[in-house]
Amino acid sequence: MSAGDRHALHTVTAMSRLLCILVVAFTTHLVVPALAQSTVTLKVNATNPGRQIPSTLFGLFFEEINHAGDGGLWAELVQNRGFEAGGLNVPSIIEPWYKIGTAAQITIGTECSSPHARNPVALKIEVLCDNNDASLQCPKGGVGVANPGFWGMNILSGSKYRVEYWLKTTSSFNLSVAFTSANGTVLAQEHVSLNAGEWRKYSVVLMATSTDHNARLSLTSGTRSVFWVDQVSGMPTDTFKGHGFRKELATMISDLKPGFLRFPGGCYVEGARLVNAFRWRDSVGPYENRPGHYGDVWYYWSDDGFGYFEGLQLAEDLGAAPIWVFNNGISHEQSVSTDVIGPWVQDVLEGIEFARGPVSSKYGAMRASMGHPDPFPLHHVAIGNEDCYKPYYKENYMEFYKAIKLLYPDIQVISNCDGSGAALDHPADLYDYHIYTNANNLFSMRHQFDKTSRSGPKAFVSEYAVTGSDSGKGSLLASLAEGAFLIGLELNSDVVHMASYAPLFVNDNDRRWNPDAIVFNSWQQYGTPSYWVQQFFKKSNGAYLISSTMEADSASALANLATSAVRTYNASTGMEYMIVKAVNFGSSALNLSIAVSGISANNVVAADSHITVMTSGAVMDENSFTNPKKVVPQVSQAENAAPNMQILLPAHSITALELGLLPTKSSTATLEVTQVTSKDSKAPFLV
Repeated sequence: MSAGDRHALHTVTAMSRLLCILVVAFTTHLVVPALAQSTVTLKVNATNPGRQIPSTLFGLFFEEINHAGDGGLWAELVQNRGFEAGGLNVPSIIEPWYKIGTAAQITIGTECSSPHARNPVALKIEVLCDNNDASLQCPKGGVGVANPGFWGMNILSGSKYRVEYWLKTTSSFNLSVAFTSANGTVLAQEHVSLNAGEWRKYSVVLMATSTDHNARLSLTSGTRSVFWVDQVSGMPTDTFKGHGFRKELATMISDLKPGFLRFPGGCYVEGARLVNAFRWRDSVGPYENRPGHYGDVWYYWSDDGFGYFEGLQLAEDLGAAPIWVFNNGISHEQSVSTDVIGPWVQDVLEGIEFARGPVSSKYGAMRASMGHPDPFPLHHVAIGNEDCYKPYYKENYMEFYKAIKLLYPDIQVISNCDGSGAALDHPADLYDYHIYTNANNLFSMRHQFDKTSRSGPKAFVSEYAVTGSDSGKGSLLASLAEGAFLIGLELNSDVVHMASYAPLFVNDNDRRWNPDAIVFNSWQQYGTPSYWVQQFFKKSNGAYLISSTMEADSASALANLATSAVRTYNASTGMEYMIVKAVNFGSSALNLSIAVSGISANNVVAADSHITVMTSGAVMDENSFTNPKKVVPQVSQAENAAPNMQILLPAHSITALELGLLPTKSSTATLEVTQVTSKDSKAPFLV
């Protein structure tokens, strides 16, 4: 489609060439008051379905930042489960583990005596007291070690938790495995009788009889003994689709109906130095064999329980296309020269084989051993992150590109170099575009891709957000600018094929970045307005962009508006929907007069027509644990729903008008999204 054709979809008149995006604002009455504010007319031509929006346009970017995975989406309760976080030089610190008992009752220390070669550190525990000896009595509950997890473990009455650990001992003794409160109150407990023996893995399921959001896991004994423990894990048995993801957090991102999942970073993939970069092969297989690593960009240790396999699995569980961002031999401070990049290229090819290879292949067999014999539909990879102008990037890029295309010609390769303003000097299927800026600038950037060439690689806006003083920890103002920007991407979706907000998660106890889409602690979570604004776009993937034109009685009325209209079909209900979205970025309310051609009034199903609005009393309003829904979308019935309507747009608001339509045979056939089965996966993906 030419630039002229695209502009025909959305023309702005009346003294302004501004491309504006309309958000229909919430009101309890749809009829405009007699004393009206400025009026904007939106003419929507629904005679033709228009251009189809890519089914991958709106998706997710997951990065291990802010303890998003470790202590967050990954439901592992134990922090530093293998005692490797303190380093391999022993004795070492074991934080956050701590000792229960006095120096006269127990001694502990790390040793390199683990049975796991890649995780050699284990904890030696010598119990000096003994309840079988009146002179050496242990305190009530015994002595041992405890782990508070990630700022407290969320233990719920009636829930079950699987605890696994490796242990060896020189003599028989009794061990208590328990979840307790800080004051020692037992929430769940199991007593285990152990005989002398070498390293062995133990597993027990604990049922909690009480609730504590700040619990800890303890391993204690009242028997004089010497034993070693390693690789201690605690997981709720009830996780998202049974795959280890914290259910309430995974449900929140699933509710966005993402078209793709970009993972695992971000700067996390690069590392400040290459020794701390994310390496895919170190993050697959049994957790006992994953060495973990220190994330030196965001300054914390990761056990890599959420690894490469888990990213692929999460994408599948979300029904999203996986996008693997791999390390390309470049960190923040180091770059591998092109003459020795070969092993890095081979490492990536083997990573792709892990995702896509048959079970007869070396790495396909490794994937199958983890419980997934069918290949994952990996069709997108990104060569590095934000590396375009770093030494050797473009030279090394070509080595990766040629090798990947030779073996996997269907894979879409993503470059780190921005192609929105000028053509790239190297081949690519897509290019990364990242933008973090203030609210006014992002609102104006809804035009960013208006003049981008309609040929060549497509844009992947893989990171965007309003930051700084306009955002706070997640403000209404930030979300409105982001909503307008997304409308601009929707209108330019012939050249923009993917977009994702960043960062996705933040553990409130470890904010490395503000703002974020979802805030959580051990037991609570809420979406910021930036999360909720994405809800307005979840029905756009695969929908059809409808031509629309705005007219106003003043240029100022148009200056703070952004609008779009799409048409979609719901196969499960057999209904069509026309959705008009609008952002009023200004401080004054506006009247909106909607005139739709190509839809009969008899075709509108009033009972299935709604208005959704998000606004608040002040532009800097935020959500919080105490008031998690202060700024959220409000849904109401669309009164007098019809092709021609007048509604009021409050100041600083985003709104969606959704008209339910009785489908016609021709429109239904056009609007249905085709499903195609990938050659290397039984799972269908959208095209």
